[in-house]
Amino acid sequence: MSNLLVKTREICRLFEIKPARSKGQNFLINEKIYDDIVNAAEIGPNDTVLEIGPGLGFLTMKLAAKAKKVIAVELDDRLANYLQIGIDAQDKENVKIVNSDILKFNLNKYIPRGESYKIVANLPYNISSIFLRLFLSGEHKPDSFVLMLQKEVAERIVAVPPEMSLLSVSVQYYSEPEIVRIVKAGNFWPEPEVDSAVIRIKTKDLKFKVAEDKRFFRLVHFGFSAKRKMLKNNLAGGLKIDGKIVEKELEKCGLDLKVRAEALTLLNWQKLFAALSDFVL
Repeated sequence: MSNLLVKTREICRLFEIKPARSKGQNFLINEKIYDDIVNAAEIGPNDTVLEIGPGLGFLTMKLAAKAKKVIAVELDDRLANYLQIGIDAQDKENVKIVNSDILKFNLNKYIPRGESYKIVANLPYNISSIFLRLFLSGEHKPDSFVLMLQKEVAERIVAVPPEMSLLSVSVQYYSEPEIVRIVKAGNFWPEPEVDSAVIRIKTKDLKFKVAEDKRFFRLVHFGFSAKRKMLKNNLAGGLKIDGKIVEKELEKCGLDLKVRAEALTLLNWQKLFAALSDFVL
């Protein structure tokens, strides 16, 4: 039995913390993987880190040893209370514990707009997609993310044709994602039913253009609206235009008329949007 597992169980017993599957509370008990996460995040002495889901604070302490400031956002009241006790006991002045839901978190209150920051997170699997959309499409984006995600979700994010999805197009539009390592289920307590992956996402330096982005993703949504249908039929139906118009623009973009949405690259989508943008209201 690992030292971290013994320590984790003892902390949970003393503070009456019962890991909840509904909150994605599976505590990482492998020291090497914590170190891999910190190394992947490339934390420097001038960096501000927004940590989401700090759990029992093992990763928080490693981040605090390297970063200028760590803001750790924890939804669970008991865990947040335990973390605060630990921070006070160790007199860690560069760590701020915030008991909050990250999807309702007031980012600009803790990290002023214009100040750069990095995200490190062990996300509950059920909020992965909405979390990424919130932080990638907002005006105050992080420089990078290092996330622990369900392996299947991580693989969907880094997918290439012919396995693209709405999620992969969305993330790759705003960033460059890569899987750092796979994390087997046995590295957690309680052990989850699926394996996980550590993924690093470096955001692109894009101009903030809400209206155009919304129109681009409306087109992509139409494209993926019915998986078994050809792209031309999905787009014609979604845009409410004659299929011949779509066929003409697909040919101009060098795409097969029988192509499906999952076979398009991000560049294909951008060219297609330029061709059909007049029809995307």
